[in-house]
Amino acid sequence: MVVFALYNLKGGVGKTSSCVNLAYLAAKDGFSTLLWDMDPQGSASFYCNSQQKMKGSIKKILTADAIGRAIAPTDYENLDIIAADESAKSMNTMLEEMSASKKKLKQVLQPLDGVYDFVFLDCPPGLSSLAENIFSAADFVVLPIIPTPLSIRTLDMVNVFFQDKKLDASKLKCFFSMADLRKPLHTEQMADLGKSKQFFKSYIPYLADIEKMGVYESPVAIFAPKSQAAKFYQKLWEEIKDTNLDIREG
Repeated sequence: MVVFALYNLKGGVGKTSSCVNLAYLAAKDGFSTLLWDMDPQGSASFYCNSQQKMKGSIKKILTADAIGRAIAPTDYENLDIIAADESAKSMNTMLEEMSASKKKLKQVLQPLDGVYDFVFLDCPPGLSSLAENIFSAADFVVLPIIPTPLSIRTLDMVNVFFQDKKLDASKLKCFFSMADLRKPLHTEQMADLGKSKQFFKSYIPYLADIEKMGVYESPVAIFAPKSQAAKFYQKLWEEIKDTNLDIREG
């Protein structure tokens, strides 16, 4: 089981749309896939048209090994979801109150090993006990980065957090999101930072079809399978599978 955490310190960078599309493409490839909507806003659940409410609460998942009861199917083959829940707002506080909280989320996910090939975590922003748990539990922490100085600054802050907490920085991966190649600033930043091994070569442009996910409540490949957006997400997913991540086709 490979755990991907889609994360960014700030919102509005295409994190949730990317998490949903990548999870869908993994499932479409035949991999047993779980999407956990950890953000109380519930955008990933909305994009998946999930009407399922979490059975129980975050407290039960964290303290009673009840993660299995929180999982529900989606409309898509091979893709399950843990939908957003209001109780997720208290997850960080609960983790801070637990001993050895840094490893708690990893322990919670352990029973799913062998059940799922991939787990995608749509993470809330912030550098907290929850973030540290996520970073410890994930095999890869994937950051969508808008090619602007303020967005890139958040990557620097995450890198520092990894150093301070003595986390494995090699699991940090990035891709450019909402990129507009008509803007010299975007192309300059992409040319500069794109040389880093932290960045995938594939990127996601700023495209209207991605915004329409909220209208259709589905991944791009469902309502616009031949669109440029679908093609760019497919290319990114292929690179994630193939670029030194020890992931093989099922």
